[in-house]
Amino acid sequence: MFRNPPFMVLEEDEGALVSGLVGRIWTLRRDYPTLTDPHEFRVWARPGTARVVFAHWVDAPGDGRTTLHSEARVEAIGAQGRLGLAAVRPLVRGFHHLIGSEGIATAVRQAERQLQRL
Repeated sequence: MFRNPPFMVLEEDEGALVSGLVGRIWTLRRDYPTLTDPHEFRVWARPGTARVVFAHWVDAPGDGRTTLHSEARVEAIGAQGRLGLAAVRPLVRGFHHLIGSEGIATAVRQAERQLQRL
C-alpha cells in the first residue's frame, strides 16, 4: 500500500517499511509530485507543501507475541503549507480511527496469508 505512487519507499527491511509523500496533501486534486529517490524526499522544501512520513514496523520480543506499530509525521513547509495543513487537521482528528483501522486490517490479512503458506 505504501510502496506505490504517490508514496516513495524511503527505507525497508524485513519487518519495517518507511514511506514518504510530498505535496499539497489538503487538496482533492492529488497534488503529489513524483519523487525519484529517498534523497529527494529528505531535501524537499517547496513552500506551500508538506512532507509526510509513514513508518510501519513489527516488534517480536521472542515470546510468541508480535506487535505492529504505525506512525505518521507531517511537516508543513512555509506559511501556505501551515495554512493548508491547519485546514485538514479537523478532518484528520475526526476520521483518524478509520484511517488507522484500514492499515491494520491489511496487515492482518497479509500476516494470515503468510501463516497459511507455512
